[in-house]
Amino acid sequence: MRNLTLRAVSAADLRNASVVATAVDVDENVVYAASEQQDPDGNVHVEIWNVGDDKTQPTVFAMFSAVFSPGAPQVVSFRVLPEVEVEGTVEPCISAASWSPDESLLAVVTGDDKLILMTATFDVLSEAPIHTIEFGDDAPINVGWGSKQTQFHGSLGKAAAQAPAQTLVGSSPDDDSAPRISWRGDGAFFVVSSLSPPSPTSSVRRRTLRVYDRDGKLQSTSEAVPGLEHTLGWRPSGNLIAGTQRFGYEGGGAGTEGRHDVVFFERNGLRHGEFGIRAVDLAGKGKEVSKWGYRIRELSWSSDSSVLAIWIERDEGDFNSGLWAIITATYIQRTYSWDTFTSPSTPPIDTGAVAVFDGTKILLTPFRIQNVPPPMSSAQIPLSSHRSPIHASFSAASDTLAVLWESGFVELWALRTRLHGGRGKAVDPARAWSGSLEGVKNAREIRLVCSGGQRDSSTISVLWTDYRKDYVTSLQIEGTTAKESTTTALPSVNSRFVGGGRDVTCQGPSGEIHQCKLTTSPTTFAPSDAMTTDDPAQQLFLPVANLHEFCVQSQGVPLPPSPDAADPQTVYIGLGSSGKLHISSGETHHVLATNATSFTVASGYIIYTTTAHDARFVPVASLRGLLAASQGADDAKPGDAQAEWETRRVERGARIVVAVPSAMALVLQMPRGNLETINPRPLVMEVVKQDIDAGEYRKAFFACRKHRIDLNVLVEHDEAGFLERISSFVEQISEVDHINLFLSNLGRGSQPAENIARLCDAVRVELERKDLKRYVNSILTAYVVKSPPEHEAGLSLLLRLRESDPEVVEDAVKYIIFLVDADRLFDTALGMYDFSLVLMIAQHAQKDPREYLPFLRELRALEKYYQRFKIDDHLKRYESALRNLGLAGAERFEEAMAYIELHALYDAALKIWRGTDRYNPVLVLYGDWLFERREFRQAASVFLEAQNFSKAMVAHEKALEWQELFYLASHTGMSEEEMIATGYRVAEDLTSKKRHSEAARVLLDYAKDIREAIIAYVQGNHFSEARRIIALQRKPELMEDVVHPAALESCNQITEDINECLDQLRKQLNRIRELRIRKVQEPGEILFSLSQDVALHNVDVMTDVSMAPTAFTRYTVAPTTTSRSSRRTSRSKRKMERKVGSGRKGTVDEEEYLLKSLTKLAARFVTIQGMIIHAFGEVSTSTRDDLDEARNLLPHLLQFTPDHRKEGVGMQKHLADFGNELQSSLNEVWTKPEEETPIDSWATRMEQLEKDRRANPVDKVPKPELSSGNKQRWQMNLFDVVS
Repeated sequence: MRNLTLRAVSAADLRNASVVATAVDVDENVVYAASEQQDPDGNVHVEIWNVGDDKTQPTVFAMFSAVFSPGAPQVVSFRVLPEVEVEGTVEPCISAASWSPDESLLAVVTGDDKLILMTATFDVLSEAPIHTIEFGDDAPINVGWGSKQTQFHGSLGKAAAQAPAQTLVGSSPDDDSAPRISWRGDGAFFVVSSLSPPSPTSSVRRRTLRVYDRDGKLQSTSEAVPGLEHTLGWRPSGNLIAGTQRFGYEGGGAGTEGRHDVVFFERNGLRHGEFGIRAVDLAGKGKEVSKWGYRIRELSWSSDSSVLAIWIERDEGDFNSGLWAIITATYIQRTYSWDTFTSPSTPPIDTGAVAVFDGTKILLTPFRIQNVPPPMSSAQIPLSSHRSPIHASFSAASDTLAVLWESGFVELWALRTRLHGGRGKAVDPARAWSGSLEGVKNAREIRLVCSGGQRDSSTISVLWTDYRKDYVTSLQIEGTTAKESTTTALPSVNSRFVGGGRDVTCQGPSGEIHQCKLTTSPTTFAPSDAMTTDDPAQQLFLPVANLHEFCVQSQGVPLPPSPDAADPQTVYIGLGSSGKLHISSGETHHVLATNATSFTVASGYIIYTTTAHDARFVPVASLRGLLAASQGADDAKPGDAQAEWETRRVERGARIVVAVPSAMALVLQMPRGNLETINPRPLVMEVVKQDIDAGEYRKAFFACRKHRIDLNVLVEHDEAGFLERISSFVEQISEVDHINLFLSNLGRGSQPAENIARLCDAVRVELERKDLKRYVNSILTAYVVKSPPEHEAGLSLLLRLRESDPEVVEDAVKYIIFLVDADRLFDTALGMYDFSLVLMIAQHAQKDPREYLPFLRELRALEKYYQRFKIDDHLKRYESALRNLGLAGAERFEEAMAYIELHALYDAALKIWRGTDRYNPVLVLYGDWLFERREFRQAASVFLEAQNFSKAMVAHEKALEWQELFYLASHTGMSEEEMIATGYRVAEDLTSKKRHSEAARVLLDYAKDIREAIIAYVQGNHFSEARRIIALQRKPELMEDVVHPAALESCNQITEDINECLDQLRKQLNRIRELRIRKVQEPGEILFSLSQDVALHNVDVMTDVSMAPTAFTRYTVAPTTTSRSSRRTSRSKRKMERKVGSGRKGTVDEEEYLLKSLTKLAARFVTIQGMIIHAFGEVSTSTRDDLDEARNLLPHLLQFTPDHRKEGVGMQKHLADFGNELQSSLNEVWTKPEEETPIDSWATRMEQLEKDRRANPVDKVPKPELSSGNKQRWQMNLFDVVS
């Protein structure tokens, strides 16, 4: 669906030179031309011109002379060499020559019909005559199958079949008799086209194609083709060889006179298709160049094999349909590019029309209503001119098409496109105006800038050139009358129009964009060299953006209004040949994509395809943020916003043809030419949202249904508006099935359950108001889709309608059974205690009567509340069942108690029997249940509530709530013997829980046993309280018997703990030193175990090769060849994590484990010191009783016997020495050694990366702090004096 349009034109005057050949230096981007002239002496002078560019004048690059050779020009093939020198002479002359694509070989056809193959240094590889009777190395083997000789010929017999056909095969009268050479794109083969010499029996010559390989060996010869001409071109992709063929004369092809075809051959010489040249469109008037009014001079393929250019010489002069044209002494270069003529109209009048040039016709297809694949079309517009147009443009405001010819002739066509389906013509074009623009020549592009305001008013702008400057001529047309035109010079040559907007916007050859504000008064600026940048006409063009490279396709897009922007902003988008999709506004530039292949703008999105075979949708509203992020950047790259853009996969190589917003369609063309229309979600959603905002719910509903969009969007887009217009929604979507579909999708949506219930209720209320009988199924759906569903409410509705409309109820029952599982409905109906409804559900659900009738009969035989109890128990509604059982009478109480205990319905039972004489038995039952669950505290409260004090005391004793226990004992009048026995039991339980002070209090107050109380105190290290009680009770003998031995025992225990800590400290410190020495001495041999790395538990890479693990092979070394399971249960994962943290010797986390162990050791020492502040912060209150060992013991050791004092001095010194050694060890372990700066190398960099990957254990484990500044916290200074 693309057209070749003229992109740029440049001309150079070579001062009367006769150009015969051209060459392009792609490395230097320079064009060279060869010119030859003959002097009176018969010598030919050849000049090589450097054509230059628009800013430099042509210069003579080289000159040489040659002897005149009749019948052919001196320059038959042209390649630029560093120097011009004579390499040799070819006798009698060179008729044709061609370099291979890699310029390593030169094929030459001489004047005596010989083929010479040379190297790049002009060494001859092969030399052989062209004309030979051999077919070549690829000669086919013919067994005769399917030939004319093997077919049945009736009465004429085989003799007639074997008779040779008398067919005259000749050449074209337009043949220039010169040979041609063309190489395949890969340089593996080349083809030679030449005329055969006259035979003795006939003077008719025919043209033959011969294919050779790189060694000059003949591979194949073409079949005889009558009327084959001299033109020749091998497609670079290699599958076709192109030529031309004439028909309708003696010796030519059999066909209508004047027929002219482009024919194709395969490498084996066989024909492979053709297409016709429109001879009627090419025939000219004037001096006769050919009997047909034209002839074909040459043809050539584009480098990508997509375009075949044909050079046609007419009677009036040269007609160029390719890339190059040479006219006398003026060298003209034309650059073509692909362009798609699409309608930029916007909804609601967007037609999606696409125009394709086909000779002197325009093929037109409106994709809004039809998708007609090329080469077909919906309509054809016959043009009045016999020349092909150069450009076309659609109007954005009306259904109008402007067509431009290179001469400046313009036609306006009113297309009258049908916008909706139905019968009749899709397009009914009519010519609205035609005429030539005065002074316009070499026109390249037309833009129908505006067409609106007045119905028959249009403004066209034409871009043209005089080879020195580019101009824009604008003309306003009202009806059939053309106003006076205005001409404005552009700032740069070879500019191009930018689509979008009402003003004329042009893009320069470097990507700069200028905008022209058209004046109302006509002013004509004649093209002349006198125009400068100071000219007022040029000052009308203001720079508005810069795309940083020339973009064949560019468009201006207005951004949505923003509160931060005072003036409306326009962003310009362009697609360069590099694949970069640029956006720019003012001086800000951003690269949207680097691999784009096509783009369009529609429905508020920039849609572009990529080489990754996907289509991406960029919201236009996001461009302002992208440009702001790229402010000041020379070439910003796409940011993280791409992750939020919609993406859709497309077929490989697909390109955008047109987007049709109203049809929610995007038309793509595949590389093979077929079209595909897709409906991307962003385009669909944009139309759906517009319909919702306009209240067109029916259109939005069917669009969502057609394109599989979640119907929840009808609500989620504007929930408040939906609730306000819910009556309109029901009126527009009046079909019951459609409402049911909507409600079903609403129930499965992602909205909160309460929101879904509110929306369903709103729809249900409106449906009940409209027509309850008609919408009964929809109302049932509204009940069912809620979360949780209201099945009972739906069945209640059926009960209301059962008496008045039994037919409706019957259908409704079938429908609700379709929505909900029949068994669930049966249970719901049974839970409503309505047996008639149960039977109706069971019958329509086709349940087996043997399954439910006996059960129903059994229920009917029971009294009301006991019947409901059975139903609720069957439905596992245990609380409701208990409630009905309580209403069944006092005789059912024992059964109720058993039911309570069976289903643990204690809370419900307490609510049911509260305030009755059955309340206390329920409380006792509840307390027994709590007691069995060992919730003694809760059980005691329940027993107290039930006035069951004996069980309450047992519960308090089990809970160790001794204060409440002895209060109840005194309240209930417990005897003294029982009180003492209870005191001993409670004290024993408290001692087992390390609650020594509480045990001693119980023994003193209730057991009256002072000795046991003192023992309890000293066991808890409460020496001060023990001494106070001894003095209070006047029992001094207990000091010698109990306190003194206990103090020595505590001192010895602390000393043993310190010795154990000291032994642990020294062992772990030595192991840490050993590990760190090995790290320095053997950095590659890192102790590692694969099974210890949690992150590698699922790695299943094992080897049976015995080798030591290294820093690079550690992840592939395993102890056995048995593959481990890659799936672990949660239990095995926890077990593995415990193993990893165990610090087993030789594992990678051993050092970290040792550091953590030292931290715990420091905390233990702090505990022994009796410090309140832990190494890591405030210690919890529950552990503070255990932190007083040394602090509480040392004062008493000083006051007891000399032996106690001696033990106290030793213990304090031992503690102090251990603290100093511990502090020194911690400082050593947590001090990092200074590392030398390594020599920069690959090995050191890899080693550093490995170190960075492994965290240092010292960094992972914080250093513990020992508070040594205040010895008064635990040490006794007097010990230092007495020792």
